[in-house]
Amino acid sequence: MRYPNFVKKGDTIGVTAPSAGVAEEFDKKTLDNAKKQLEKMGFSYLETKNVRTDIQGRSSTGKERAEQFLELWNKEEVSMIIAASGGDFLAEMLDYIDWKTLKRTKPKWVQGYSDVTGILFLLTTMLDIATVYGENIKKYGMEPLHKSLVDGLKLLQGKEIEQKSFEKYETRIETDNPYEPYHLTEKVEWKGLRGEKEISFEGRCIGGCLDVIINLIGTKYDKVADYIEKYKEDGIVWYLEVFEMTSPQLFLHLWQLKQAGYFKYCKGILFGRPLMIREDYGMKQEEAIRQALEDMNIPIIYDVDIGHVKPQITMINGAIAKVNYLAGKGKIRFEMWKKRKEWK
Repeated sequence: MRYPNFVKKGDTIGVTAPSAGVAEEFDKKTLDNAKKQLEKMGFSYLETKNVRTDIQGRSSTGKERAEQFLELWNKEEVSMIIAASGGDFLAEMLDYIDWKTLKRTKPKWVQGYSDVTGILFLLTTMLDIATVYGENIKKYGMEPLHKSLVDGLKLLQGKEIEQKSFEKYETRIETDNPYEPYHLTEKVEWKGLRGEKEISFEGRCIGGCLDVIINLIGTKYDKVADYIEKYKEDGIVWYLEVFEMTSPQLFLHLWQLKQAGYFKYCKGILFGRPLMIREDYGMKQEEAIRQALEDMNIPIIYDVDIGHVKPQITMINGAIAKVNYLAGKGKIRFEMWKKRKEWK
């Protein structure tokens, strides 16, 4: 696995918009504050020109998005790239990415979530580059910064952080404060799919937003079989989370992943809390998961702090994930400090 160099104070964090841009004045204020807060933490900040534009859910054309991503990748001072936003149309830029350049040059941390799965997942499965499933840039505009954001940055600075399940998560709220912190009201409780009280597993981590991953299956970008075969001795830990779908769709998409061989060598699966799931036929999320995967006989934990329902644990695609769950609480530790190569 190609781990990028750890981020240091004084490095530049580059921000680009591989999917939607940040066009609303409210969101631009949040973005301005994110820049201010990251600079207070000792980082420089650089935006590409597409970050503050948005037309029909796109920051710019697919070609321009690919060029601006590569522009940051090629800047020596940039050690980390964070996406401006999620969205729906990142896939349009994939055909314009210079994958050969990304493969032969020094890797950099790339972070985001939701639609940003489209590039994170491919950088890891196609090019063997570790990537970061974590907050897009706007959340760094909250005051004060939530512990999850601080710990995520510490991980990428080389600190061995054990991320624990949070006490509470937020429900969706409307606010007129662009610097609003998470509104945490609901009790966090991780759950074993079969009612287990204690679960432990570890393996090479991969995953993201299921809504996006299903669009990659069977395309020329689908190199999952190669990835899991390469790391079969480690075993694979999947994490998946849903933005919006019905419970029957969740069942069918998991069936599709299973039929495509994605769960070969799987040691365990983590499911984040879905943001919007419609329970058709009276089928809840956990029932859809159970019906799709019950014959696999692997540990599965759901309602984990991953994805669209905040706060979220930072996940490192490509790293060894060590997962421990006990009576509703959990913790995840990533192993990426051994056998590292420092890139020049």
